[in-house]
Amino acid sequence: MRNSLLDRLRGAEGTSGSSRGAGTLRADFTASLVVFLVAVPLCVGVAVASGVPAELGLITGIVGGLVTGFLPGSSLQVSGPAAGLTVLVYEAVEEYGLAALGVLVLASGLLQLAMGALRLGRWFRAISVAVVQGMLAGIGLVLIAGQLYALADAKAPSSGVDKLEGVPGLIGDVAGSADALKAVAVGAGTIAVLVLWPRFRRGAKVLPAPLAAVALATLATAGLHLPVARVEVQGLLDAVQPPGGSEFTALAEVGVIGTVLAFTLIASAESLFSAAAVDRLHDGPRTDYDKELMAQGAGNALCGVLGALPMTAVIVRSAANVRAGAKTKVSRILHGVWLLVFAVLFPSALGVIPVAALAGVLVHAGWKLIPVRDLGPLWREHRGEAVVLIATAGAIVITNMFEGVIIGLLMAVAKTAWATSHVHVEVSELDNGAAEGAGADDKPVRVRVLGNATFLRLPKLLDELEALPRERAVELDLSGLRHVDHACGMALATWAERHNAVVSHEAAPEEPIPA
Repeated sequence: MRNSLLDRLRGAEGTSGSSRGAGTLRADFTASLVVFLVAVPLCVGVAVASGVPAELGLITGIVGGLVTGFLPGSSLQVSGPAAGLTVLVYEAVEEYGLAALGVLVLASGLLQLAMGALRLGRWFRAISVAVVQGMLAGIGLVLIAGQLYALADAKAPSSGVDKLEGVPGLIGDVAGSADALKAVAVGAGTIAVLVLWPRFRRGAKVLPAPLAAVALATLATAGLHLPVARVEVQGLLDAVQPPGGSEFTALAEVGVIGTVLAFTLIASAESLFSAAAVDRLHDGPRTDYDKELMAQGAGNALCGVLGALPMTAVIVRSAANVRAGAKTKVSRILHGVWLLVFAVLFPSALGVIPVAALAGVLVHAGWKLIPVRDLGPLWREHRGEAVVLIATAGAIVITNMFEGVIIGLLMAVAKTAWATSHVHVEVSELDNGAAEGAGADDKPVRVRVLGNATFLRLPKLLDELEALPRERAVELDLSGLRHVDHACGMALATWAERHNAVVSHEAAPEEPIPA
């Protein structure tokens, strides 16, 4: 019956099927242009902020469109270089060199492919949201701190703490330099356009805010002949640096392995959380998380072979794709085509873009990574989660990306263990034959322990038991425990045995002293 119903529906719609197909293609074509216009400044900006040639950001965007966009997983999600990996890539390039970047990204892509094949994609959804938000907040803080230097055409310190500590000195240097003030004005103007442009609805429908901001900053810089730094252009083919055999030997180093794991964890978590968010924006097919993880892995593996930046699914581009009316994956594939055409035919266009404008785009992107609005309600309603978020962000700023995320995950596990180990004690009088004839003050009591008894709650539990009357025997009932670990079980049994032994000893009649 179901098939016949579907057949009748198809037959009734057959006359309009071709027109609807054309409408879908037209919607995807339009959406692809919007995503392309959003992607260009972000691809270039992320690459420059990561300390690599601007063309490598475009290559990653192209691969994200043509390869990852073609593969199954999420139908409307768009992948490319993301601000969330900027800090980690910058640290990796500073530590191991640009030549090693391809090996790191390739290894990360292969790990993602393996995890997708093992159907581990859904397990990334089990990562604490507080850790993910803290990770993004930490990235946002370090990104903003680093791009403040780029706003003034100055070189940023390497560590997050040094970046923050150097801000007062940077302000003094900018105040004493006319050229630096002009660069800051370009960057500040870019941020202002990014904030105000969406309010201009007609303009926002025609031109995305990032492209409008960068275009206006570029025109102002050229028209006023401002002495600010521009993006350095190498050419698409010259920027491609496939890893050589010598770079693969670095995979034996502990630090390199940690960086690969950090790439894999952050890129996978960001992509799959983004997929969940994009699914809420449309009514189309839901994401297959394992296939999406494999698609991301295939894209990253190819980016590694080309020596390009790592990719993730990017919520800004994905949301723009959905809101522009995309219906199928054709829109994200076409956006990769437009990026390829732009990179091949108009590479010199990158050379007129002021670095301060791209820094402004990334300062704005970094601010959006910090969940400022969510922090207040989270603190009031789930204070433990807020502590994990703040601690993760702070650890990333103070140490580095990998160590900060590990600290956040450990804190989330500890907080969950503490929260789930609720245990309480119920005390009641024994009403049975064993208590008959006993006085009210020396009747045995039943102590019933309920909940989850773990070593984390053992001090509190023993304090409650020690507060019971010492002169009364105890019958310990552990049948109400859903879980009891070995340490807690041994401690409870030992306490009951010792308590009752003391009661028996004190209740025993004293032997008469012989004359």
